[in-house]
This record gives sequence, C-alpha cells and structure tokens, in this order.
Amino acid sequence: MEQVSVKALASVSHDELAAILAGPPAQAAAWVAAAAHNGILEAQAVYGQYLLDGHGVARDAGEAFTWFTHAARRDHPMAMNMLGRCYEHGWGTAACAPVAVYWYRLAARAGLDWGMYNYASALTLGHGVEADRAQALQWFQRAAELGHVKSLNFIGSFYEDGWEVDADASIAFDYYRRAAEGGDFRGQFNYARLLAARGEIESALHWLRRVPQTGTAAFVAKMRTWLAASPVKAFQALADDFNTESHAGSLATFATTMNLTRESRA
Repeated sequence: MEQVSVKALASVSHDELAAILAGPPAQAAAWVAAAAHNGILEAQAVYGQYLLDGHGVARDAGEAFTWFTHAARRDHPMAMNMLGRCYEHGWGTAACAPVAVYWYRLAARAGLDWGMYNYASALTLGHGVEADRAQALQWFQRAAELGHVKSLNFIGSFYEDGWEVDADASIAFDYYRRAAEGGDFRGQFNYARLLAARGEIESALHWLRRVPQTGTAAFVAKMRTWLAASPVKAFQALADDFNTESHAGSLATFATTMNLTRESRA
C-alpha cells in the first residue's frame, strides 16, 4: 500500500483530498489508512468500512472490527452502528445479538438514522432484546423523519398488518410509495403488490422490474417465486424473464459476485 506521510496529510487541501477519495480505490485506501493511524476519527470509521468491503484494500473483517471499535469508543455514530452489524452477523468477531443491540441503541440515541432503523428492527423481531413493537415504531418514525427509506417501508408494514396501529391499507400504500420512490427495493415490491391489488398492473410491473437493480439475490428469488405463483399472466411472464436474465448473466458475473457484499449498514 502507498505510504502517506503525516506532512502530506497535514498539507492536503479539502479539494485535493476529495479528488483522492474519488480516485483509484487503492490510493484512497492509503490516505484513509494513514489518517486513521494518525487518530482522525472519521477516517477510522471509513477505513473500517473499506476493510469490510475490500475497497482498495484486502478485505479483512477482523481489522474492520478493530477500527470500528476504535471509532465507536470515541462516540462516532456510524462506527457504533457498524460495530452492531459486526456483532449481529459475526463479522470479525463472535456473533452476539444482545451486544449488537447495545451498539445499535447507542447509534440510535446519537441521532443516526441507520442506528434507529437497526435498533427498531431488533425491537420488532425480538432479536437480542425483548420485542417491543410500540417502541420500534417510534424509532422507525424518527428515522423516517430523517428521510430513511427503509424505515418508511417498515412503517408501511406496521399499517398493513395492524401492528400497534389500526390496520389501514391506504396509509400503508403511501408509506410503500415513498419507500419505493426513495429507492428501497422492499418498498418497491410492496408498493407493486398494493398497486396490483388495486388493478394497476402496468404500474406494478414498472416497480417490480426495478427490484432486481438493488435487491439482494435472496429477495429477488423470493419475488420470482411470488410472481410465478400469481394468477396475473404478466407477472408470470416477468418471473420467466427474470429467470432467463439470471441464467444468461450468471457466468459473466460469477467472478465479480464473489467480491460483492450486502449493503453493510443495514
């Protein structure tokens, strides 16, 4: 890795640093690593993410965990959230759901939307903490007020299923719409479902076609199953299209798929 001196760190301008970070990943990683080792808090959190994702540096979940820990102990909200992710999924450490919830709670209380979302998800599912859907809804709402689209989708589920609120398909529909328009793939699918229930098949197809652009492979597979089982012929045809596209692209994308990770923050 390129060696970046303390003198270089001290003299680089804001615009120069922005260009470096937007440039070749290996160069960006070298500068972020140097800043992290010299105690710059934001760099420690970012370097942890680089290590977790393999961005310009060899992927190393253990080292990522170490840097997230350094930054989280200095009250960096996203590092707290990412430390929670590490404990939830066993990235660089033994998985421990209650410890994950501890860090999510701290990130949420620090005002981070992703922390609010992850803490609320744990409260909803009772994962690592006693289930409390009323409190979960409050945290989802706080995150949604900050524009967090995944939280918008989850609130839609609360209204569709009648959790802690009176079931209201119209309110659920609006939350799903906002999540879909914000780019959340689950929101896009749920919005499409309710559009289809209203008979708006073409609009539903528009949103269903967008899901694979950002959806996880597991989610897209479930969606294909749902489409194939639908009585709507256009949905069955879309499932066939997705299966064909998946097969055609599987060999071409195999090598890069080995290096992809799920969205890390949530």
